[in-house]
Amino acid sequence: MAPTIDYYFTLISPFSYLGHKAFLDVAAKHGAAVRYKPMNLAGVFATSGAVPIPERPVSRQNYRLIELQRIADIRQLPLTLRPAHFPTNPALANGAVAAIAASGGYPATFMFAAFQACWTEDRDISQPETVRELLEATGHDAAAIMVAATSDEIIAAMAQNTEAAIAAGAVGAPVYVLNGEPFWGQDRVDYLDHALTSGRGPYTPD
Repeated sequence: MAPTIDYYFTLISPFSYLGHKAFLDVAAKHGAAVRYKPMNLAGVFATSGAVPIPERPVSRQNYRLIELQRIADIRQLPLTLRPAHFPTNPALANGAVAAIAASGGYPATFMFAAFQACWTEDRDISQPETVRELLEATGHDAAAIMVAATSDEIIAAMAQNTEAAIAAGAVGAPVYVLNGEPFWGQDRVDYLDHALTSGRGPYTPD
């Protein structure tokens, strides 16, 4: 049976952006099914002990900026280190991903476009016009997805995603969950690849 990976992320996360294609490549390599699960990162932070960037010590803020440049270089991805619209509210864009997935569509291309909009193009992904343009550019029915993205059903689904991520042990974004084992961070994609290659069972804290 093909493996299934739960992919927890938020479109405002630069680490989710930097790991997106690498993760998809690993999933494709192993024929894994991917369940796209946008989540509320603030909700995860509230339970994991993480704090928003401005509340972190300056040394940690500075190291984050160094790390982002390092990863972007390794992944060969463009990155605006201090984008014009960060932080911004990703709820609508995240909802669009959830709506695409709920309709049986493929959200990964829209996701990458939204990541790039924020992290390379200085566009505001909280704005309906931006989300609509990105949906249209990636071949989706923008009108239908925009309506669905703010529906009670999708809002509830994203809340459930957040709770599921917390239950799985999420600390931040992105998190890839295989057989109940969380792999937190884009730098854990290689660990995920190894787990899929070996076919080992999940590690647990017990």
